[in-house]
Amino acid sequence: MPGFELFGENERKEVNDVLDNGVLMRYGFDGMRNGHWKAKELERALEDKLQVKHAQLVSSGTAAVSVALGVAGVGAGDEVIMPTFTFVASFEAIMMLGATPILVDIDETLTLDPKAVERAITSKTKAIMPVHMCGSMANLDALKTIADTHNLLLIEDACQAIGGSYKGKPLGSIGDLGCFSFDFVKTITCGEGGAVITNSDKYAGYADHYSDHGHDHVGNDRGKESHPFLGYNFRISELHAAVGLGQIKQMDEFLAIQKRNYEIIRSAIAKIDEVTFRAVPEGGEESYGFLSFSLPTLEKARKTMDAFKANGVDVCFHYYDNSWHYIREWQHLKSLKTLYPVSQEVKDGLAYLETKSYAQSDDIIGKNISCLIKLSWTEAEVAERAKKMVNAIRAVLDY
Repeated sequence: MPGFELFGENERKEVNDVLDNGVLMRYGFDGMRNGHWKAKELERALEDKLQVKHAQLVSSGTAAVSVALGVAGVGAGDEVIMPTFTFVASFEAIMMLGATPILVDIDETLTLDPKAVERAITSKTKAIMPVHMCGSMANLDALKTIADTHNLLLIEDACQAIGGSYKGKPLGSIGDLGCFSFDFVKTITCGEGGAVITNSDKYAGYADHYSDHGHDHVGNDRGKESHPFLGYNFRISELHAAVGLGQIKQMDEFLAIQKRNYEIIRSAIAKIDEVTFRAVPEGGEESYGFLSFSLPTLEKARKTMDAFKANGVDVCFHYYDNSWHYIREWQHLKSLKTLYPVSQEVKDGLAYLETKSYAQSDDIIGKNISCLIKLSWTEAEVAERAKKMVNAIRAVLDY
């Protein structure tokens, strides 16, 4: 999956262009930069690839989620429904705004269960935030119907899913706002970076200002710009944008390689009857950045991971025992370990985590293994990897 595997002349050309030009900041210094605007170029490229009116680059995927929620008006007193399986950044971004994350069960898509979402809605609910983990999606039609029925925002965290689609629309472009990460291990990388996308002129304008201290970016004298409202510094640099600009020119090639490698491995392990694959909603197409499959039990999944490691099969993840991506090990959230006081409203709002159980999610994640699909593998290496995986799984299942 990581675009850094195929760094080449495209990225070097764009980065050297910035260094030769000398302006590393995305705003201002108009006279010095000689018309070079890497962040703006990348934003236009993202709008084209993701079929949206507006893209706003920011400093990270976490920043993208924070900005998307902030410009949509999510804040103190609000609740945001999110899945138990995600990255810690999802709840961090919600809490940074003073809102309360409401974690609900996933289903066989490995993302939000619409039935669990429906049950979690209260008078404080402001947004539903599906997270397209490991390159695939929830039942977005069902979630959009729920959001529309209850007059809620639908904000897509597509940080791991660039290139995936649902009924012909790129992931991230279906909700009110979509979020992407371009960190070092994403299919398209800037080193560090992210983006907010939307078809709303209002949200796009807010994102442009909010991510740069509230600057309105009117005129060409940064010192004279107005501040319509408070903002923060979530800017991307021209250097990071330049890397991403070089990468996005290869996006179609990257996705094709991912799909080829994914299908070789999936075809091999699909011959094992006891192996099942994550559910992809009708009309959905994964980004193929990960291959996610399940074993019959938690014990078998753990033994399969041990067998993979013993046989040199790397970059596979059993998230049930992972402290970054699944609620089971998020003790710092459950006990609210922070360096600063948290509002009583958020404390009260998160009290449910002290007793809440997630048996459905535990069962699904406990049996699941997700394997990263690398871009740098040759077809021969992928075939050999598939063979090792099949042998390891068969040994665990006592063939």
